[in-house]
Amino acid sequence: MDEARFSIFESEIEAQISLIEEIYRKIEERKKGIEKSKSKLESLAYQLHNLYCAFEDSFKIVADFFDNTVEEKGRYHAELLRRMSIFIRGIRPALLSDEAYRLLDNLRAFRHFFRHAYSYEIELRKIKIVLDDALRLKGIYPDLVKDFLERTREKK
Repeated sequence: MDEARFSIFESEIEAQISLIEEIYRKIEERKKGIEKSKSKLESLAYQLHNLYCAFEDSFKIVADFFDNTVEEKGRYHAELLRRMSIFIRGIRPALLSDEAYRLLDNLRAFRHFFRHAYSYEIELRKIKIVLDDALRLKGIYPDLVKDFLERTREKK
């Protein structure tokens, strides 16, 4: 594995993690008062949508680096997420644990709903479930990324 190419890859992942951390900062800020304000609830829903998009962008970086493209366009988002949870012998370790995969899959489903919910009201009860998953993910993803990068670096 080319050292310069790997450095670029690592830097891209780290930049994406910084973006994810910024979105988490916005989530923490916007979760206050969602019970009383529809606009705060909608703003939080938007940030939860953005959170999954930022995670997915990091998955695209991994897939592109390892030439691990997803061919099935109809299920692209679900397949890309699934790919990040599997070890690909001789190519790369898994990025996600089973728990992280489940939490991210819930966020992926919410992202899909949010993008297509033109005539639906955002429900507080449902946002609280997605928020809980996002906050649980916040506690585990940094170690997963760190471990992934270390194991990948060892392979080069």
